[in-house]
Amino acid sequence: MAYPHFKITFLGTGTSSGVPMIGCECRVCQSINPKDKRLRSSIMLETKDTVIVVDTTPDFRYQMLRLGVKKVDAILFTHPHKDHIAGLDDVRAFNFFTKKPMQVYANYLTEEALRRDYYYAFSDTRYPGVPEINLNTITKDAFIINELSVQPILVWHLKMPVFGFRFGPFTYITDANKIEEDEKEKIRGSSVMVVNALRRQTHISHYNLEEATALVKELKVPEAYFTHISHQLGLHNEIESELPPGIHLGYDGLALEF
Repeated sequence: MAYPHFKITFLGTGTSSGVPMIGCECRVCQSINPKDKRLRSSIMLETKDTVIVVDTTPDFRYQMLRLGVKKVDAILFTHPHKDHIAGLDDVRAFNFFTKKPMQVYANYLTEEALRRDYYYAFSDTRYPGVPEINLNTITKDAFIINELSVQPILVWHLKMPVFGFRFGPFTYITDANKIEEDEKEKIRGSSVMVVNALRRQTHISHYNLEEATALVKELKVPEAYFTHISHQLGLHNEIESELPPGIHLGYDGLALEF
């Protein structure tokens, strides 16, 4: 069965500190190029009927406002680090207008963090106006959201299990530095993939630029975009000019049609 037509929008492409980083005077943080301004990493998938956001960053409210998003049907979480979950409280606005709880999909580790950090949303005596959340625990098995099949891909952020996601021809992976062979098979055949490329130097829990490039070539994915980028990587235009054909730096607001 053909996968529905959809659009992917990069809500943010920066690492945990964002770009520019507070207090930094490097040439990347001082750049006037809009492509060097990076909110925390997240994407939005839209079909005619369904809107899914992957990760609610500390910038989630602003990300929704600057794109004029009126509806979100579901939120998928990759892992429980704060730069990926800190914006969840702002789903209250969607609750208010839809009169429905937000459908949230997360692994057991992330679900535990959400229940801890947003304890007031799961209390037996909830205060009026707190987020209304319906948690759905996911594993490595594919699942369905409305008309969309979602295939989780288990990757490793040092020792932390993180989920990437494949939507038909498109694969999204962030916060990883290792993928086991059986999970790589879930990526093969994608026409486009997104993967984190933090900086040039080796990092303990993220792919660097060289490693991310090698992964794309290994998996033979014809088009790729890098995300979760730090100011240490360099200026967008300079790095973009160095990349092999078919590989690009992502940037906030970039939209891809499938």
